[in-house]
Amino acid sequence: MRISAKADYAVRASLELGSRPAGIPTKGTDLASAQEIPLQFLEQILLELKRGGLVRSRRGANGGYWLTRDPAEVTVADVIRAVEGPLANIHELSPEETEYSGSAERLRDVWIAVRASLRAVLEEVTLADLIAGDLPESISALNDEPGAWEVR
Repeated sequence: MRISAKADYAVRASLELGSRPAGIPTKGTDLASAQEIPLQFLEQILLELKRGGLVRSRRGANGGYWLTRDPAEVTVADVIRAVEGPLANIHELSPEETEYSGSAERLRDVWIAVRASLRAVLEEVTLADLIAGDLPESISALNDEPGAWEVR
């Protein structure tokens, strides 16, 4: 799986918002500076997070952005879906919509398993987990598996 800069920036901006006092607006420039994200790109991402119902905003001198929900209620999957759409698509189709024949017939099952694996990780980790630096045990166990840190 390739994680786009957009998804990475969206999660980082959401983490930054989640680490701030609830309901108090944070300026886009502060978010961009804190996470070293290009401001124009970040503003587009924040708009998508707003459309996805994860972020609210207010204009003006006391304006800015804040999360709509407690960070413990927002998963990494929620953020990625807000800016990228479904976690696993094949040529704009969901895995169960694909059809293959011959030697590739079981490939759909592989794509469904990939999506299930992504969900198992990304729907398990909340913004609060990451902010606290305390990942769920199942995620830490994956990092401890032999070969997890090997580049292939």
